[in-house]
Amino acid sequence: MLVREDLNVPMQNGAITDMTRIKAALPTIKDLQARGAQVIVMSHLGRPKGVDQSLSLRPVAQELGRALWTEVKFAYDCVGPQAQSAVGRMQAGQVLVLENVRFHPEDEANDPQFAQQLASLGEIFVNDAFASSHRAHASVVGVAKLLPAYAGQLMLAELEALHTALDYPKRPLIAVIGGAKVSTKVGLLNNMTTKVDLLVIGGAMANTFLRAQGHQTGSSLVDETAMEAANQVWKTIGQRLLLPIDLVCTQQTMSGQPMRTFPADNVEAGWIAVDIGPQTVALFTQRMAGAGTIVWNGPMGIFEIKDFAAGTRAIGEFIGGSGAYTLVGGGDTAAAVDSLGLTGRYSHISTGGGATLEYLEGKELPGIAVLREA
Repeated sequence: MLVREDLNVPMQNGAITDMTRIKAALPTIKDLQARGAQVIVMSHLGRPKGVDQSLSLRPVAQELGRALWTEVKFAYDCVGPQAQSAVGRMQAGQVLVLENVRFHPEDEANDPQFAQQLASLGEIFVNDAFASSHRAHASVVGVAKLLPAYAGQLMLAELEALHTALDYPKRPLIAVIGGAKVSTKVGLLNNMTTKVDLLVIGGAMANTFLRAQGHQTGSSLVDETAMEAANQVWKTIGQRLLLPIDLVCTQQTMSGQPMRTFPADNVEAGWIAVDIGPQTVALFTQRMAGAGTIVWNGPMGIFEIKDFAAGTRAIGEFIGGSGAYTLVGGGDTAAAVDSLGLTGRYSHISTGGGATLEYLEGKELPGIAVLREA
């Protein structure tokens, strides 16, 4: 059983700093083990240019073994004699992790011969790597065209959550979008304008909308390349757009600095917006009350610095306790939820990263499309 997982975990000095993606892979692997399958796991890690031992999956295989309470074998290549030999020694219920598929540039090129080499290692393909399914790579798409192909449990959970939130939402449907740049989320914003009953904008992204409407934003981060895009969203969505009315500001983005709260439409020169203010929190929560579905992507401020985390915490707590179907998407948002101790309060927290963003933009994901064909 050839299983594509996304074990692209953050690492520092060879140690894994976040186990989220390893934990997310466990249900599918355990299920296949219980069925007596030989579970051959392939994944990428980072963006190596050729073989790079600092991006080897060996420590990930060791950590996966601890999480599964079983020995996990490791193959020092994902194709060729080493991979074939390691697969040949497997027993029923055993787990083997192949070396980083991106050590071979043919993976990202979706090279047919490379896909054939990978496919030769198994008889059935399971794609459980939703987070990689926006890439038409050999280990995601190529193999799925060569073997009977199925979705894993994490893949199904991600798709079900996205369908529930976006395709068949309980109304009102509200999107809360934060983060830094409008330009990175233009597709998301444009798609949301066609779906939502209310679009709530916070974080540094709000500065661009405020500047586009002619307001004073002081020294706040503004995406100068996205003024027209912000105005287009505003024109399309009209009264369904909700922006901050006050902003917490500082003159230096570090802890322990003096802070002032300004009206959102008049931030003084030299001051930087770092969080939404208390009046905005009250307005946002008031307008979100009674929501049927809430999609949250992006923090409300620089939550990584405790002094500037109050707005993100307040909105996160409200969404978690709203009684709505709640979908949290995006790495920054998941990190905010984790660091603020809000995990467990939402219907679904997506581990999909860029794939979740592309789904929210309304794009077809190649890794999903090929499974539908299969």
